[in-house]
Amino acid sequence: MKFLLSALFFIATIMNAFSQQNDTLTTLLSDTTFTIDPDTILTKKPASKSDVDTTVYANASDSLIFFVKDKKMALYGEGKITYKKTEINAANIFIDFDNYDLEAIGAPKDSTSDELIGTPVLSEAGEVYEGAKMTYNFKTGQGSLSAADTEIEGAFYQGEKIKKVSKDTYFIKDGIYTTCDEDCPHYHFYSPKMKVIQEEQLAAEWIWLTFGDVPVPIPIPFIIIPLQSGRRSGIIPPVFGNDARYGTYFSRFGYFWAISDYMDINATMDIYTRGSYGLYSRFRYANRYNYTGSIDGSYRDFSQGESTDPDFSEEIEWRLKWFHNQSFTPTLKLDVNLEFASQNFLQTGTTNFNDILRNEIISNATLSKTWEESGNSASINYNRRQVIQTNDIYEILPSVLFRKAQSYPFRSSVSEQDRSWYELFGYSYTGQFQNRRNKVDGDLDVRAGIQHNLNADMSPKIGYFSFSPRVRYTSKWYNKQVEKFVLPSSTGTDSLVTNDIKKIDFVRTFDVGMSTSTKFYGMFNINSLGLEAMRHTVTPSLSYSYRPDFSDPKWGYFGEYTTLDGNTVKYNKYEREVYGGATSGEQQNLNFSVGNNFELKTLLDPTDTTSKANKIQLLNLTLGIGYNFAADSLNFTDLNLSYRTQVSDIFDLSGSSRFTLYDYAPEISRINKFLIDEGKGLLRLTNLNFSVTTRLSGEKFASAEDEKQPIDEFGLIEEQNQSVYQGIYNQSEPDFTIPWQLSLTYNFNMNRQIPENEQIFSNLSGSISFSITKNWKFDITGSYDFDRDEFVAPQVRVSRDLHCWIMNFTWNPIGTYTGFRFEIRVKAPQLQDLKLTKQDQFFDTR
Repeated sequence: MKFLLSALFFIATIMNAFSQQNDTLTTLLSDTTFTIDPDTILTKKPASKSDVDTTVYANASDSLIFFVKDKKMALYGEGKITYKKTEINAANIFIDFDNYDLEAIGAPKDSTSDELIGTPVLSEAGEVYEGAKMTYNFKTGQGSLSAADTEIEGAFYQGEKIKKVSKDTYFIKDGIYTTCDEDCPHYHFYSPKMKVIQEEQLAAEWIWLTFGDVPVPIPIPFIIIPLQSGRRSGIIPPVFGNDARYGTYFSRFGYFWAISDYMDINATMDIYTRGSYGLYSRFRYANRYNYTGSIDGSYRDFSQGESTDPDFSEEIEWRLKWFHNQSFTPTLKLDVNLEFASQNFLQTGTTNFNDILRNEIISNATLSKTWEESGNSASINYNRRQVIQTNDIYEILPSVLFRKAQSYPFRSSVSEQDRSWYELFGYSYTGQFQNRRNKVDGDLDVRAGIQHNLNADMSPKIGYFSFSPRVRYTSKWYNKQVEKFVLPSSTGTDSLVTNDIKKIDFVRTFDVGMSTSTKFYGMFNINSLGLEAMRHTVTPSLSYSYRPDFSDPKWGYFGEYTTLDGNTVKYNKYEREVYGGATSGEQQNLNFSVGNNFELKTLLDPTDTTSKANKIQLLNLTLGIGYNFAADSLNFTDLNLSYRTQVSDIFDLSGSSRFTLYDYAPEISRINKFLIDEGKGLLRLTNLNFSVTTRLSGEKFASAEDEKQPIDEFGLIEEQNQSVYQGIYNQSEPDFTIPWQLSLTYNFNMNRQIPENEQIFSNLSGSISFSITKNWKFDITGSYDFDRDEFVAPQVRVSRDLHCWIMNFTWNPIGTYTGFRFEIRVKAPQLQDLKLTKQDQFFDTR
């Protein structure tokens, strides 16, 4: 039964209008009680305004009775009242209109039982409160629950009595707080007095942490637990431990400050009792659809011994990172990813595996602009590469690039079939300026240059063949070049001297070419085993290119010097410049390649009219070889073979092979003698590499999708679900729903340019996870180097689901980071720091 009435109807209409203005209803309601018919809907408008300012919805499965003289109403049988965001459900609900009071109670299960059914349930703003008896006031929003139990965002509250004193504030007597959803929770916090402020915090005094029914003997004087969703300010709790070199430490202690909806910052520190310390901070900012970014800073001062000790050592390491992404307009964007660090920071200042395995620190910043109508684009870029082992720095500041998209100056608006041959002519242009600053072995070398590239081509089609003649012109502008000469030395050997000469000069080169290609198909009908047909697509292509010998003296791009024994040696005058110089040697290359693509097509499901045929890529196979007419020897290039096959995500094989037609000699990979002429066959394998990957899962034959971090409405990643500290033991949570997973990758590379000096590298990497029961999970990751016959970075993790807790044991058995970490912690993110952790010394590269 449904019954709709407004709050004004409750007070004004029932009490005044019916008795004074409607004679029929007055007579009808003159009795003590009034029972509403199940199909009755009253729609009389109120005569006066009350303090209850919105519609109230009421319904009951049994009956709804008005006590007109007492201005009260009773709902029997699954009663329900809905008012604004508040909903009350109970077996019996009683309303007093004079005082705006509501009382809700359960009903006896049967005449012989004290057990109640239909006990009151209050739902308000997404939070649910349950109890044996409830009182509530519509006007003030205050109320109370006895023997109450409620849940807010995965946390459960129980108490002898819950009293609501304002819209968002509750007091709980003899309260229990837990994140365990069992009737008898595995753990909880007990306090005689609790205060809950919705979506803000829970505060309590004299807290006993209880496991099962056993309390910890020493109480906590007070506790404040944040209840907000998303980011929130607060103290980052520390980790305590001991280091054999630096003493007892107080690590990762700090504060997280959610400055506003658009920015936040954290600051943490490590303090060691023997004087070492580390400071860390991260500032993030975001405005969704406009910009996002972060700035990270780290500083570490680690010392061993006293400053007066002869073996005293001190290491100061630092790192600064800046990430920024901004779209000023849909066509103007700024991307910044800068990182600057001291030489040894990534080896001694971090325990992140991805950082440790890096050999370089690379920074980039790009401001790019595109013009949609023309397709042209321009960009300004900064690039920096730091080699960690040598601390050499290679920097480009700036690089300015402009690209003019392919244009067709003679093209008309007629259809493609009616175009003349000259309308197919197109050209494109690229111009770039670079200023390069390289610091190698402490010496700074600064060079700059401008490069222009102009490409022109056509694409006519004759019959089944497509032709593409092209011309490419390149001009490089420099203000420096090198000069080389030989000076005699006292030892009688040549002493080559290379000097920079400041001179504005140009390097102009060109090449021309022509290519043609076609495509044909072969179809093999199968119509069985769920397959309709297999298609074989063949794409042969033939190309010719010509480039003159720019080392010829008439071009002026190469110089010469004479050794002491009278030999003349050519050198490239622009070998040190930004874009290099001209190439030597004439090229007249004829290249041929043929691509093969094998596909399968599945049959339609005859029982499903909406089914569609699927195409499966079975194998891609490409073969290519070339011939240089201008070379005086070794005219044929290597025969290149590349291939790939993939069966869903279960199996993936890709690789390539290279073969030569020529024989070899000791320490010479190729000599000008064909194998077939030497009676050694037609081809010789010089290189082979391939990779095989398989991924299997107990649930489905598919790879797991990448987990996405939750992002709030302003674009900042929510802080409470991630640790400020990210190390080798920080991993994704184990998924106990998947019984087993297996991922294996095998890589193989063989180089045998000279068969006697054959080099082979191969390794097997992978991971396996399996559950021996629904609550126990094992994860094993690592790789094996067959060349060095050793395991690389293996790791074993054992996880146990303890319902509301989780246990993780991680073990690195060998290598630099040998050690273990044992942790038991609460799953709930709001109590992520309630944990027990024990770990061994796991990082030692000093």
